[in-house]
Amino acid sequence: MLLMPKRTKYRKSQRGRGKLDGNAKGGSRVSFGDYGMKALDWAEITARQIEAARVALNRSLAKTGKIWIRIFPDKVLTKKPAETRMGKGKGAPEVWVAPVQPGRILFEIGGVNEMTAAKAMKLASSKLPIAVKIVSKEQ
Repeated sequence: MLLMPKRTKYRKSQRGRGKLDGNAKGGSRVSFGDYGMKALDWAEITARQIEAARVALNRSLAKTGKIWIRIFPDKVLTKKPAETRMGKGKGAPEVWVAPVQPGRILFEIGGVNEMTAAKAMKLASSKLPIAVKIVSKEQ
């Protein structure tokens, strides 16, 4: 089941400034679990990528521990059909993304030892389009 908002105020959103935004203002500390996956770069992570990482985490933990997803895809990207002429308005909503700044915690894991958490996070990070760092609550 892919993540997406139940409803939004507007059907289409503007692109935003992206890489000029700087570091994350909030969500940069491990709050719920013992270990977290921290973003090191700016990216728009799609709902499919979040789901793929979640599945990889669940499979590697094998019914032990708990997972928290700290990002949510609440921004829509639009796309015009292939071989369409310029103009005629903005394209149809295509994919939901979560804008992520450097320093943002993406996922958290609790109730497992450090080696298991590191292994699971490494598997999940391969499903994401950005470089991440594994951090613990003490840091």
